[in-house]
Amino acid sequence: MKKLFLILAFCSSSIDIALCALDSTKIDQITGLKGKLNEKEGVYKVTFPRDDVKVVVDGWKMPPFMGLGTWAAFTKGTHTEAMVMGDTVLFEDEVNPAMSVALDNGLSVTALHNHFFFDQPKVFFMHVEGEGAVDQLASAVRKVYDKIKEIRAGNPQPKDSFGANALPEKSSISPEPLNAIFGINGEMNNGMVKFTIGRPAKMHGVKIDNTMGVNTWAAFAGDDKNAVVDGDFAVTEDELQPVLKSLLKEKINIVAIHQHMTHEEPRIMFFHYWGRGQAKDLANAIKGGFLVGGLLKVSSPLP
Repeated sequence: MKKLFLILAFCSSSIDIALCALDSTKIDQITGLKGKLNEKEGVYKVTFPRDDVKVVVDGWKMPPFMGLGTWAAFTKGTHTEAMVMGDTVLFEDEVNPAMSVALDNGLSVTALHNHFFFDQPKVFFMHVEGEGAVDQLASAVRKVYDKIKEIRAGNPQPKDSFGANALPEKSSISPEPLNAIFGINGEMNNGMVKFTIGRPAKMHGVKIDNTMGVNTWAAFAGDDKNAVVDGDFAVTEDELQPVLKSLLKEKINIVAIHQHMTHEEPRIMFFHYWGRGQAKDLANAIKGGFLVGGLLKVSSPLP
C-alpha cells in the first residue's frame, strides 16, 4: 500500500504523469540514449547528432547542431500505449537498409528527402512513425539506429554508388517480354522502354489523371541482362507502406518519398525508386508493387 501511495504521489504533477505514462526509463534503456521531456506537450524525445561523418554543405563543414540531428519523440497514444514520430539522418548507403529495418519492425516510413544543396556526402532524412507498446516502439527505433552504426562500422565513409556493373553505352531493351509482364505496351525510345499507369483524382474540384501527373511509371535502360529501372509510384496513404515493403523485398532501392500536390482527393504520395539487374527480374519486382498497390487489375501469376 505504501509503495502504491509513493507511485501516485510521484505521478501527481503533469511532468510526472507524462513520465509514468511513457516509462521514460525504459525508453532510455532500450534506445541507449538519454531523452528529455517536454512537460507542456507530454512528449519524451531522444536525440543524437550525426557527428560520425564529416558533412560539407556549400563548402562549409556543417556542425550537427545546424540540422544533422536524428530524433525520435514518444507520446501517449489514443488507441495504444504510445505513439512515436521521428526523423533519421541518413547517408545514401544507409537509406534502404535502415528503411527495411524500420518497416520490418512495425514502423511506417512517411517521407524520404533532402534538406540541403551541394552537400558532400549527400544527406537524406527519413521520417518514421508508429503506434504500439513503448518497448516495441523503442526497440524498433533502436534497431534502426543499430543498423546505421553497423553500416558505418563496416565502411566509415559513405559509398558513392550502389556498386553494380556499368551499363552499356547504348540501350537495347527487348520490349516484348516486359509488355507481357505488365500486360500493357510500353513506350519505346532509343532502346529504352517506359510504362506509365495513371490514376484518377481531384484537385480543387477538377478531375486530374495520367497526363496531369497522377501516374506511376517505370523506365528501363541498358540491355536485357544488365538493366536499370527507375520510376515513380503514385499511391494513397494506405498503399504506401505495403508497396514500399514489396519493392524493398525485391531489392529495389527507394530514393525519395514525398508529395507532388496539395488539396488533392484522395491524398496521393509519390515515391521514386532505382533498381539494377536483369530486365525481366526488375519488371517482375515492379509489377509486384503494381499489384500490391492495386495499379494493375491482374490475377494471373507473374511470368
